[in-house]
Amino acid sequence: MASATTETSRHILREIGGADNVSSLTYCATRLRFDLVDRSKVDKDTLDSDPAVLGVVEQGSTGLQVVMGGGVADYYNAIVKEPGMGDTEAGARSSSKKEYGGVRGRYDWVNYCFEFLSDTFRPVLWALLGASLIITMLVLADTFNMQDFRADMADQPDGYVLLHAMWRSVFYFLPIMIGATAARKLGANEWVGAAIPAALLTPEFLSLGDAGETVHIFGIPLVLNDYSSQVFPPLIAAIGLYWVEKGLKKIIPAAVQMVFVPFFSLLIMIPATAFLLGPFGIGIGNGISDFLLWLNGVSPFILAVIIPLLYPFLVPLGLHWPLNAIMIQNIATLGYDFIQGPMGAWNFACFGVVAGVLFISFREKNRGMRQVSLGGLMAGLFGGISEPSLYGVLLRFKKTYVRLLPGCLVGGVIIGFFDVKASAFVFTSLLTFPAMDPWGGYLIGIAAAFFTSMLLVVFFDYRGKDEKAEVLAGLAAEREKEGGADGEGRGAPESDLAAATSKSALEPGTVTVVTAPVEGRAVPLSGVDDPAFSSAALGQGIAIEPSGDTVVAPDDGKILTVQKSGHAVGLRLDNGIDLLIHIGIDTVKMGGAGFEVLVEKKQTVTAGTPLIRFDAQRIRDAGYSAVTPVIVVNTKSFSTVEGLPAPVAAFGDDIITVTAKSAEAATAP
Repeated sequence: MASATTETSRHILREIGGADNVSSLTYCATRLRFDLVDRSKVDKDTLDSDPAVLGVVEQGSTGLQVVMGGGVADYYNAIVKEPGMGDTEAGARSSSKKEYGGVRGRYDWVNYCFEFLSDTFRPVLWALLGASLIITMLVLADTFNMQDFRADMADQPDGYVLLHAMWRSVFYFLPIMIGATAARKLGANEWVGAAIPAALLTPEFLSLGDAGETVHIFGIPLVLNDYSSQVFPPLIAAIGLYWVEKGLKKIIPAAVQMVFVPFFSLLIMIPATAFLLGPFGIGIGNGISDFLLWLNGVSPFILAVIIPLLYPFLVPLGLHWPLNAIMIQNIATLGYDFIQGPMGAWNFACFGVVAGVLFISFREKNRGMRQVSLGGLMAGLFGGISEPSLYGVLLRFKKTYVRLLPGCLVGGVIIGFFDVKASAFVFTSLLTFPAMDPWGGYLIGIAAAFFTSMLLVVFFDYRGKDEKAEVLAGLAAEREKEGGADGEGRGAPESDLAAATSKSALEPGTVTVVTAPVEGRAVPLSGVDDPAFSSAALGQGIAIEPSGDTVVAPDDGKILTVQKSGHAVGLRLDNGIDLLIHIGIDTVKMGGAGFEVLVEKKQTVTAGTPLIRFDAQRIRDAGYSAVTPVIVVNTKSFSTVEGLPAPVAAFGDDIITVTAKSAEAATAP
């Protein structure tokens, strides 16, 4: 019998469209990160309803993040073992690019820089988390005068020396880890990427002299630096390695590349890093750190307020990784860090929001949100990880940031007042407060941040009116259904009538018709001048050459997605049919000109509700076809989906017939 982890992993893979729909899969501390061939195949609502899934977040146009919490690695390992998801295939398909909005969407190099930083640090995160808790143990022992955390190792008891070795193994050799992960991300050899910074940490290199001294190598002056715990030198060295390897592979025959490419790569890159790239990387790190140190010197209070107010916007974009590098840099060069304390205000304001959501979910008997919020709260309070809270709650509801930012501000003001500094690199959880100085002021600050945001949620909710009404209606429907199943004699009446009028199109043997959402002339989908539609790659259906100017809902349902440009709308009908209505071909290029969006995502609509108003003549004048494909996106869930050959389509005319699978086919594995 398959384990719960395996069953959940198979369920996730099935609901995202199967292995064939996955371009690449990675994971971080809490999230499975999919890059998909066709994201329209994802059943997001079904994924969200899984108790093991803490949240589902779309990223760009092809990315999907499934938040799983601390056990994410188990789910990842189970998924890659599924047919079609082997390491070889995943690697072969990993070249697909994610797409982002804003500056990341407009400039590929900006997009790739963020992705490079994120994917470089992500694999090392687990080791950093473990090391940070070991540091916390030692700092706690220092707080209770059991040992001196900063004493020379020669003066430490042997047991504490071993404990120090445990955490220093991660931070001292961090350049080697970063060198490997950065090289792998770029496509260079990861072991050569690790060997380059490793050379600068060997006893032989260290025997040349102390940091800051200048020695002469074959008559060339070399300024020595301490490369332990550094992150920028291995990052830059990995970039250099990529170009060196690329050049060498062009001039060295393939038959001997395995021997001579790494030989020349090491021969070139280790001296280049020692003489040039390493000092340059240290200079970059010191420059950023010096700027923040200058700002901290001008006013620690201002810095402490700015940091927690910035983090809620940095983390979703992946822009917080450079600051993590600066924290490590500060610890290595200054012996303390001034970012982690204020960062704690953001984290605990975030956890406060989720604690408020947990309180409300208990009050409303909302089991789904209770599981999501409880998982996020535990990961945050005891692990210092904000992603389950961020992606499971904060980015899903309208009012969360309005509740979050006041907590960030209050916490930042208090932490700035006490000028809190961190004596070691740790993740800001309840367990790591001893690393902060003064830790009493830090505790007051994070408590204020936590309870400010929590109380705002408890008293003013975390949802907009529409969101709350939708959730409460769904909960009432669930309770109604459960009550009816218990047979408590509610009579049959309205609930049975509703069930009869919204019979599921997925029920075996059911034949359902879809009516025209726009007036015009119905034409076969095969005649559409777009291979994505004509080949039925997106699903079966029909197309309409519009004579009207308004798209309406063909039946009761819910808006799944609506493009800001107005050229397309997706909706899930109450009978289980998912429709895509795409107004015109390539009309996304019109940038919304000639389109008026009349609904919003997640809005519940009834048959005949206007969805989008458009100007067909303006579309044609712009040089585009106005033909409007109407696609059943979840075609594979049915036995047949057929467009009707009627030459004219008016509102209410049948244009598509959908036949459910037989009982045998529906239950087949």
